[in-house]
Amino acid sequence: MTKIDHLGIAVKSIAAARGLYESLGLHIVQEETVEHEKVRVAMIPVDESRIELLEPTADDSPVGKFLAKRGEGLHHVALHVDDISATLEALKAKGARLISDEIQIGAGGHLYFFVHPSSAGGVLLEICQDPISYV
Repeated sequence: MTKIDHLGIAVKSIAAARGLYESLGLHIVQEETVEHEKVRVAMIPVDESRIELLEPTADDSPVGKFLAKRGEGLHHVALHVDDISATLEALKAKGARLISDEIQIGAGGHLYFFVHPSSAGGVLLEICQDPISYV
């Protein structure tokens, strides 16, 4: 099943941005740094979806470059899938332009990859799957 997992919003400061969401009765439930992306993330649940605040930890990070060029705002839309490997292969077979050809591990252990905006109607699209649990 595919659903909207979260909306990624680039911000200069999570601390400054959180006040608006808290005034709406929403609260950050998870905050962590994703070192390989050079970004600090804060997840805010909204019903069955989430808002992900993205604060760069370096100016040369993807989010840092986004902020320098476009300012704060919507960075990406993330779709949740049940089989990320099959989805990646299907998109490759269709010739979709990808930011990376490999699945990565992000915040909370979620698996993800990005589809380039040129293949997604001008929107940076993240494809993600829940963390793999070993029982």
